[in-house]
Amino acid sequence: MTMKLSNLEEKLLREKFADGEDYLDALYRLECGEPFAYIIGEWYFYNETYKVSPDCLIPRPETEHLVEWLIKNLPMNARFADLCTGSGCIAISTLVHRNDLTAVAVDISDKALKIAKENASSNGVSDRISFVSADVLNGDALADGSFDVIVSNPPYIKSDVIDTLSPQVKCEPRLALDGGDDGLDFYRILFDRYKKNVKSGGSIICEIGYDQGDALKRLFDCQIMKDYSGNDRIALLNIN
Repeated sequence: MTMKLSNLEEKLLREKFADGEDYLDALYRLECGEPFAYIIGEWYFYNETYKVSPDCLIPRPETEHLVEWLIKNLPMNARFADLCTGSGCIAISTLVHRNDLTAVAVDISDKALKIAKENASSNGVSDRISFVSADVLNGDALADGSFDVIVSNPPYIKSDVIDTLSPQVKCEPRLALDGGDDGLDFYRILFDRYKKNVKSGGSIICEIGYDQGDALKRLFDCQIMKDYSGNDRIALLNIN
């Protein structure tokens, strides 16, 4: 094994693969470029643990900014929707830390939704979240009413960039990465066709790529917020 593991990675692998052969197989999978999270079958986001698999995107620290905003800004007893939910981490962590809220989580992938349902159960919020299998790009994934906020971490990588990404990222589902020719396909739909599903005074809030803020401001009257590294990370569209 040429790659060096951190102390935490070594500890997690030893816990998951006590058998010598299983442990060596896990090391081989790492050498071949498989993401660490998929190998151990779970990952850590906000203060929660999430089951993950190649059927969903691996939760990332940058996405925690969305959860922080939701926890702080959603009104009491609010109902929100999480589009392109994947593992369910945004909606579930928000619900864990705000027990007055309810949510609807939407994804095109039934396999991802299965994982999200398991994560909702393991984190104790199954009674406050429902799941919908639908294509967000069709613009009608939220036929069941209005919401105080719609949140999304949509696919936002340009189609022709995906094949240049690291082997680890390319292991993740392309459906969760590909944002079209300019990476903005989902934002056009989210900020235009889903406004009707947001109550007056509510918001649509999305994670964005570090270099997409200016392009989105040209397309929509939205606010761009930065992450802790100073990169553009969140687009916020307020609905009048």
